[in-house]
Amino acid sequence: MKILIVEDEPKTGAYLQQGLVEAGFVVDLARDGLDGLHMALNGDYDLIVLDVMLPSLDGWGVLRTVRRSGREMPVLFLTARDQVEDKVRGLELGADDYLVKPFAFSELLARVRTLLRRGKSKEPEIFSAGDLELDLLRRRVTRAGTKIDLTAKEFALLELLLRRQGEVLPRSLIASQVWDMNFDSDTNVIEVAVRRLRAKVDEPFEPKLIRTVRGMGYVLEVPEAQ
Repeated sequence: MKILIVEDEPKTGAYLQQGLVEAGFVVDLARDGLDGLHMALNGDYDLIVLDVMLPSLDGWGVLRTVRRSGREMPVLFLTARDQVEDKVRGLELGADDYLVKPFAFSELLARVRTLLRRGKSKEPEIFSAGDLELDLLRRRVTRAGTKIDLTAKEFALLELLLRRQGEVLPRSLIASQVWDMNFDSDTNVIEVAVRRLRAKVDEPFEPKLIRTVRGMGYVLEVPEAQ
């Protein structure tokens, strides 16, 4: 699950990001309203944790534009504004929850998990490309009806490639999303993982779906018929 935090106070932002990463989420952090809005409109987020008092564009404006764009991911306001009218305004603009600072991280985490569970019905359960299928709920992968056994990292890598099907994914993005690490050009962990994944989902079958784009990264797509 991928979360966007929009928080301008550096210590709070870093604390939230570290805590949510340790809880198993992929987390991006924006430090002002305009950056947060851009990321919310162009990223694939499952939830947004949003401050109200932000530089360049306040949280009200961010949420208003996000909802007008048709984006329906849950939004949790996390703010020092504790007046009833502020809470009402946030909820009326389309926020799903409202938590006042200072806060206990355990409560924030519980609310985040509750909101994500509520939104799960909108999450696709099966991703596919040609005769390749990945079932998220059953953690099952098949190709041409044949079950394929993958490790946890191979499953996560294939899920990312299928979610971003047709998009060339740089090694740095794969490293951050699947291994939660910064990409080190001296390591071949990604090349090895892709090679092992190909051996299972591509080599025994036609057509080949996973392609290397030299100098850029990897893409999963169904080739156009010749």
